[in-house]
Order: sequence, then structure tokens, then C-alpha cells
Amino acid sequence: MHIPSLKEVVSAEEWQLRCDLAACYRLVAAYGWSDLVFTHISARVPGEGHSFLINPYGLMFDEITASSLVLIDQEGNKVGDSPFPVNRAGFVIHSSIHAVRDDAQCVLHTHTRAGVAVSAQAGGVLPISQQSTFVLASLAYHDYEGVALRDEEKPRLQADLGNANYLMLRNHGLLTVGPSIADAFLAMYIFETTCQIQIAAQAGGPLTMVDPRIIDGVGESMRRQTGSQGGAFVWPALLRKLDRMDPSYKT
Repeated sequence: MHIPSLKEVVSAEEWQLRCDLAACYRLVAAYGWSDLVFTHISARVPGEGHSFLINPYGLMFDEITASSLVLIDQEGNKVGDSPFPVNRAGFVIHSSIHAVRDDAQCVLHTHTRAGVAVSAQAGGVLPISQQSTFVLASLAYHDYEGVALRDEEKPRLQADLGNANYLMLRNHGLLTVGPSIADAFLAMYIFETTCQIQIAAQAGGPLTMVDPRIIDGVGESMRRQTGSQGGAFVWPALLRKLDRMDPSYKT
């Protein structure tokens, strides 16, 4: 499939954002978090109001490139020319968050087996691992209302997310937000790992819970671990990994 390059068409800032978002899609595929073509990652484009980039519906995540990403506005209209449709459920979820969370440049949503399994558990995320403490420090829940096709769900989704950076969509999957694509990806890595550990631990004997006082100090621990850089600390290494695998995401 030939997709004309937009490198000389869009601004340098948007092109870099497109490259990072395409990389994020490829990494999600590489880590086994994709669900054929049915989940989504979005990134707000600076200077475009609440317009954001999202995946072209119908492409596998390991096919997505910087030029194939679709720019849409808050009404779901494509900004500029693109031959690809957009997933309506992706638009409803992502537009609702971008509309109220100016700090969330990137919204990342998955339907992984472990994530959906924990989302179906009454207790949700349990404080049983180091990874879970990072999630629990900023976690919210949203009850399942069916496939997210209706605009009337938006206010409830917005209210449930609030200021949290991790959202468990009950009976549905996981969602993270971040001030950058790198931050949203790192948050999802931690969220997904938390769920995988929980499912594995529940298959064994009695569980040991983390002291709630430890969760209260998680923010400072995270800053010490990454030097206040968050996702930016690991993103260059992830891009190097991706470049070794297939650098075509940058086209």
C-alpha cells in the first residue's frame, strides 16, 4: 500500500508528533497489546485546538506510518485529505478526554487479555506488586455501557477519569493518558504489567497486600527512579529498539 509522505506538507512539529505516534502504534504491536485493528492511540496536535491524530481504521498497528495517521476535529471530521475512515468508538472515547484534559497530549487504549480480565474483577487492581502501586496512585474506573458509540456517554467518562492518569474501563480494557506519547506508553507498560502480574499471582496461593502508606509515597519514588523525566527517560531506547526492527514507521 503506497501512502504519500506528509513530511513536506505538515509542520516540523506535527511531523515529529506523527513519527512518535506511529512508533507508539508499532511498539504496542511489538509488545502484543494490539487487538487486530480495534483499539486506538491518539495525540493532540499543538496549534490545532482540540484536533488530534488517530489511527486509520483498518490498518494493523504494525502497518501504521507517520503519514497514514488521520487528523480529526472534535466533531470527528477529518482535517485534510485522507483515504482512511476513523473508528467511531475511538473517536467518542478519545475526543471526550482531549476535550477536558489539556494536560493529556496522548490517550492510549488497549483490549489486552490481562487488562480485560482484571477489569472484569470486582476488586479491580489489587495492591500486590510494585507496579500496582504506581497505578493505584492515580487510578479511576468507568463502568461498561456497551461499545462506546454514543456521545451521551462522554460526560460520564470525563467525570470518572477526573484528574487520574490510569482508567480501567470495566469489562472492556485499559486506558492511560500522558503529557506526551512517551509518558502514556510508559504508563500503559506499567498498567499492563500490573494486570499480568495480578492474574498470575491469583493462580497461586494467598496474596500479600502492599501497605497503603507505601502507595502514598509512590510519586516521589517514581521521580527518583526516572530523574523526573517520566516516559522521556525510556523513549529513546524504545525508538532504537524499533529502528532495529523496522524503521518504516517514520515514512
